[in-house]
Amino acid sequence: MSLLRTGRRAGAVLTAVALLGSLAACGDDNTEQTGGSSDTANLTVLAASSLTDAFRTAGAAYEKDHPGTKVTFSFAGSQELAAQVKQGAPADVLVTADTKTMDGLRADTGTATVIARNRLVIAVGAGNPKKIEGLEDLADSRTKVVLAAPEVPVGRYSRQVLADRNITVKPVSDEPNVRAVLSKVELGEADAGIVYKTDAATATDKTDAITIPADQNAIASYPAATLKESQHSTAATAFVKWLSSPQAQQILRGAGFEKP
Repeated sequence: MSLLRTGRRAGAVLTAVALLGSLAACGDDNTEQTGGSSDTANLTVLAASSLTDAFRTAGAAYEKDHPGTKVTFSFAGSQELAAQVKQGAPADVLVTADTKTMDGLRADTGTATVIARNRLVIAVGAGNPKKIEGLEDLADSRTKVVLAAPEVPVGRYSRQVLADRNITVKPVSDEPNVRAVLSKVELGEADAGIVYKTDAATATDKTDAITIPADQNAIASYPAATLKESQHSTAATAFVKWLSSPQAQQILRGAGFEKP
């Protein structure tokens, strides 16, 4: 009887150990909920408006290659995104259209990596009815020009290239992001607007793009970083790293962005 009791006690101990091991394994499967190592997550990415089309394609590709991860984008002007971060909006990744905005959020982000670059063009109505050939033509008081607001990266770049050429332009409106500038031209509410070349490429049926020579242009850099308040830190880090991968870079090149 003594041997039988001993055997039963040993079996009970082994069963308890196995149960504890099983519970520990279950805990590992859910670690992403508390910032652990699982790649499964619902990621929220705050991204500059000019990335809208490229990132929608990139997001679909990422989800396909990373089952269990869903990527939701919130697009806006970089200054709006910065305000959201400072106000504590729940998000995991931030991608801006300039390094200045990202640098101002160092306390809220991880290390930023530039994933793409862009250049400016002049968007005009289809057929270029005002016969605009370059930046100097935007100074004509008879031409209705629209720019992004000065605090918006594309608005700052636009004013920079105009100031460098001593060109004075009085915009009929200051818009909150580059897509709003393009929309004004598409709708005929403005004769011209300065936008990124990637945005102009999305509206070739309603607008034409006038190239700005390289020596008169500005280069926009797009840094990406994780947010320190992310609830899915590992998955967020993986997504930011993926943005520099050959697959993601091919998508960005296809949309007209330049190499970082």
